[in-house]
Amino acid sequence: MANALSFTFIHVLCLLLHCSASSAQNVVFQPSFLTIHGPSMTALLYGFSSKITLNLQAIPSSNVTGSFVPPSCVPGVTQWILTSELIAKTAVQVKLRLNRSLRLCGNNETDTDCCVKPLCVLETLQLTACEGNTSQASLIIQVKIYALLGSGNMVFDNSTIIQNQVYRPLGDCPCDLTFNTCDLWCCCDKDCSTADFKLFRYRCLTGPFGGQFPDPEYQCSVQSTQNSPDWFPFLCVTSPPENNPYLGLFYQGNTMAPKPGISFGGSVSLAPALSNAYTEGSPILTIKDQYFTIPQTLNGHCVTNAPVAFLKNLDVRCVTSVQACPTEFPLQTIPEDLRAVVKNGNVVVDVTDQLATELNEFVTSSDIFGSSGLVCENVTLALDYNFHWKENGITGITLTRTVGSVTLKGNVSLTTRYSAMFLSGDIMSEPNSGNPGYQVGRPVIGGILNTSIGNDTVLIARSPMHLWKPVNSGICSSADVRPLLFGENSTSGCLIPVSRQNLTECSLLRNSVHSLQGALIEATLVARNGHPDALTLADWLNITYVTLNSSGVEDSNSSCADIPSHLHIYLWTLVSGFVDGIPQKDIKAVQISYSLSSWRLKCGGGDSAVCMDPAETQLLPITSSVTFIDIPLNTGPPKTRYQINFTEYDCNRNDVCWPELAFPITRFYTGESYSQALAKGLILVFFFIVASVLGNPWRQIRQIWNTI
Repeated sequence: MANALSFTFIHVLCLLLHCSASSAQNVVFQPSFLTIHGPSMTALLYGFSSKITLNLQAIPSSNVTGSFVPPSCVPGVTQWILTSELIAKTAVQVKLRLNRSLRLCGNNETDTDCCVKPLCVLETLQLTACEGNTSQASLIIQVKIYALLGSGNMVFDNSTIIQNQVYRPLGDCPCDLTFNTCDLWCCCDKDCSTADFKLFRYRCLTGPFGGQFPDPEYQCSVQSTQNSPDWFPFLCVTSPPENNPYLGLFYQGNTMAPKPGISFGGSVSLAPALSNAYTEGSPILTIKDQYFTIPQTLNGHCVTNAPVAFLKNLDVRCVTSVQACPTEFPLQTIPEDLRAVVKNGNVVVDVTDQLATELNEFVTSSDIFGSSGLVCENVTLALDYNFHWKENGITGITLTRTVGSVTLKGNVSLTTRYSAMFLSGDIMSEPNSGNPGYQVGRPVIGGILNTSIGNDTVLIARSPMHLWKPVNSGICSSADVRPLLFGENSTSGCLIPVSRQNLTECSLLRNSVHSLQGALIEATLVARNGHPDALTLADWLNITYVTLNSSGVEDSNSSCADIPSHLHIYLWTLVSGFVDGIPQKDIKAVQISYSLSSWRLKCGGGDSAVCMDPAETQLLPITSSVTFIDIPLNTGPPKTRYQINFTEYDCNRNDVCWPELAFPITRFYTGESYSQALAKGLILVFFFIVASVLGNPWRQIRQIWNTI
């Protein structure tokens, strides 16, 4: 009886241990132990479910055994911000960010948000995944962060005075990249203390970047008795130190046209210069003599008020972390404030509002546990400007302001878009891609023939050609598209959720995929050059489509064949001429084809729910690509073996051309009159004969003659 009870107890104990072990294996951190030396950290939690919460606390470690306290689900207070993001069905990306400054405190400083000692943060953190009050998995994080090097007399002033670059480089110390912080190996950085210089004084940066601007070799002050030639004092230059060749490394500005000299010819009346005329790259001004600004990126950071340069297109994305509803520009804008008046025509910005219903492109939430949040209305998500210009002026400005309602659940990241496009001509004109040939990097122009006009009138409406541009999750329903750029081969794609129910309707699935791919190219014509005429059919090419041929594989209950999952676009280009030595490329042919594939769901890897539940989906890819093929120029008949190997008398492959030695005295020379060329040629022959007679060969001949 005792043996039976003992066996039963052991069996039940084993079952309990097995259940707890399997439960512990389902939820796990990867990695399970971390040592960090920076203000941020990222880890993965596998086996996540909606019942699991995350708890972070600072724990002490035993000085004797080195062990840590058991995991706890009791909330603790730390100096870290914990965020999480769902990246898969059962996987979460966990991020920690230090919520304090790493700046080293100055002498007699009263600000508490700084580091008193060089070793700023030294602690042990424990991140616990809890289900209720029960710990399921834990992550130990050893933190050891040193303070940033800084000067003893820190000045907290956001304004930075930059000297005029026209007269001197941008600062005397270009390697001083961080404001109010000692930059490593930068010995000219005035923010470095004496203790800082001792760390790297023997490894200072050299050259102009390190603040060392040596005098140019043509300066009179650099003359030396060993290396300078005798004529150096007559040709050397004496100039002030501010006027040095290193100025061009830091200054990029306008060039000054030379002043015309004195002319004794007849005076020509010139057109008066335009007042307030814009040139390429010059900043656009308002009637209040202020810069016309929109948010832009500078060195990877978003600048709220950056000047817009004339004829310089831009398209930037700015990511902003939002924890409360924005109240300031640029996330909160008023149409009246955006209707600025621009100089050179007194053009008023025409503002049009657009409501964004799909926010996947703009909003990324890092808090997946909250069920509700604060709703922020009329958040500005995009500002798209179109500048219409003609000659040196602006004829019109249109602005499309995209707004939407954003729900804040914890920490939300907003990806806002700001763009400026300069369109040539009046409001109704469309941008070209070159003149006359295509420019590399400009969009390929597509078109659709409008046959509803009648009277044998040809009118071609432009239709853009696109490729996939996935954002966020990469799902095709939320994916964006980007223009097909000339001369740039590219491949991109997106994902389609497919369920077992979809695989039972293969014909419908094939048509859906074909419609998605076909929406990228709605044009039926392609412009031959970058400046086509909408009324001239000869400027356009027909797009050739390759007929889809079935692979012969039949559909089944679990797979579908002949899915047009890949779209190929081939464009053949040819150099049609040269303008100022620049080759002009035209498009000679366009072909579009599809690659067929078979789709079936994958049930391996322990994920069998997709094959059991007909409504469960799995992501399958579709792609699009473009390939530009250069057609070689016709260089004439092939060369013979003699022409390839014997190059001594080939004038095209040698600097000295002996067959054309007498070319100046032939009828083909048109540089001057034939009589003058013949006279000069005879004079050269005469000097050659005289040199031969008086030269060394003739003297040797006379010596031999006298000895006979």
